Amino acid sequence: MSEANSEATGATGGGNGDAPERDSDATTWTRSERIRTDLLVVATRELRTIARTPALLALSAAFVASVVAVAWAGTGGGGGFVPLTLDLLTFVEVLVPLLAIAFGYRSILGDRETGELDVLRTFDVPRLAYVGGIYLGRALALVSVVVGALVAVGLLVPLLTADIPTFLAINAAADSGVRYVRFVALAAAFTLVVLAATVAISAAARTVRTAFALAAALAVTLVLGIDTALVAGLAGGFVSEEVVAALLALSPNSAFRGLVLSSAVGVVGGADVAAGNALANAFGLLLWWLGALAIAVWRVWPVVDEIETEM
Repeated sequence: MSEANSEATGATGGGNGDAPERDSDATTWTRSERIRTDLLVVATRELRTIARTPALLALSAAFVASVVAVAWAGTGGGGGFVPLTLDLLTFVEVLVPLLAIAFGYRSILGDRETGELDVLRTFDVPRLAYVGGIYLGRALALVSVVVGALVAVGLLVPLLTADIPTFLAINAAADSGVRYVRFVALAAAFTLVVLAATVAISAAARTVRTAFALAAALAVTLVLGIDTALVAGLAGGFVSEEVVAALLALSPNSAFRGLVLSSAVGVVGGADVAAGNALANAFGLLLWWLGALAIAVWRVWPVVDEIETEM
């Protein structure tokens, strides 16, 4: 998937003289100010890149249309917020990782292929600012698509809900819009985690083939791999039931699912939902997010190159 990365030089001042002016005032700049400024410049460039990439716009439109179709075809739109959450849960688990991979797997690799990454480094852009800007710009666009689609179908629930609600929505308090808002917030967090992992792949890969292979492996691992391995471990007696909750928290999809079931669904048919340990699930998502971004910052350009440049 080709993207418009050619404006990086101008965005960072390479074409308008802003960078030399910044260099002349470098002594008055604190490190945090420099990182923040560069980060915002790169993030703005990423937003423009996405807006000019037809493939990403088409995928975003397809995702929104799919969310609306699932909500319309399922019981959610006419049954209440909790049924809508259950209709969309598996859909979000599967399609959000695929959409995040499309948005992020060439985010850094594209700059490396076109030589823009080397140009940016000549202006001494900090690693944290560059990776942070890439991630922030892509995250703003991706989360806007995911949250916008989920909010749009959520707004239709009061209009489509039947006079006699389904058994999942008999209790008005149990089916309040607050529960759906929690689901949307958790979906946004899940999106950020998967995007961070994809950006880490883009930072580590040196060829499109490698990036695509790693991205495909990530998608399979998230959607099927970890859960399937745990089920096989339980069936074979290799994994005890006591540690299942902790192991599920290590999978972003399972952690997201558990948090949704515990905080956005809660009780189904009068019985509590088995959702694992909420604290462990939240910690698992946080660990994936921080770890992925740390890898991206570390691998965006080799340390050996920096040493050679200094020499």
